[in-house]
Amino acid sequence: MAYIDMTRKDGVAVLTLNRGKVNAFNDPVVKELRTLLEGLARDDSVGALVLTGHGRFFSFGLDVPELYLLPREEFAAFLRAFTGLYTYIYTYPKAVMAAVNGHAIAGGCMVAIACDMRLMADGGGKIAINEITFGSTVFSGSTEILRACIGHRNAETVMMSGAMFDPAQALAIGLVDRVVPEEDLLTVAIEEAATMASRDPAAFQSMRSLLRGRIAESILSHEDDSIREFVDIWYSPSTREQLKKIVIRN
Repeated sequence: MAYIDMTRKDGVAVLTLNRGKVNAFNDPVVKELRTLLEGLARDDSVGALVLTGHGRFFSFGLDVPELYLLPREEFAAFLRAFTGLYTYIYTYPKAVMAAVNGHAIAGGCMVAIACDMRLMADGGGKIAINEITFGSTVFSGSTEILRACIGHRNAETVMMSGAMFDPAQALAIGLVDRVVPEEDLLTVAIEEAATMASRDPAAFQSMRSLLRGRIAESILSHEDDSIREFVDIWYSPSTREQLKKIVIRN
């Protein structure tokens, strides 16, 4: 079953997460998105990408009820794939715009901040890295990317509070770059992506490397350790009690 819809317009590929009501990430979604991204990276007819979600969610984040059931080693393997996905997006050779159509929570926010620009609809969506509210932690890579995106102090506020930011609040601290009318979101995102696609690819990749190369190196150096810590906390009795209360209704 395919969980991602793809369309093309003006040299821009639009990838729409379409998995139930909340577009939660599980292993098939991560693998499908990674495969599509790798193919589009080699496609000279595509100059930039837009990543968005179907319905009221950009993404709920990780599919907690499904992943809760996995043995430790299988769960750790999934986390390596998921963190590898957002790192790949962060270092992608073409511009990627996040069209945040609704809620972007936890892992959904991690994927959004890995993109070059985040446009958020002015509806009722919220964006958050809220793992602390259910006894979980985050990853070294997502922390590095968040810090680069919004600065250290704001990153502390986002991560340590677990607060849910509405579009205006998210814009104020830099979690999103623009807030646009809901009905115009995809059109504006495609326009922004097309503008980026019109720039010289070699220059874009050079500047991407200069701006993000050291952060990517740091992620590669520390991500495995943070995944191990994440797994230890995930399987701790106190966190398991909180995780099992999380329900996803698709």
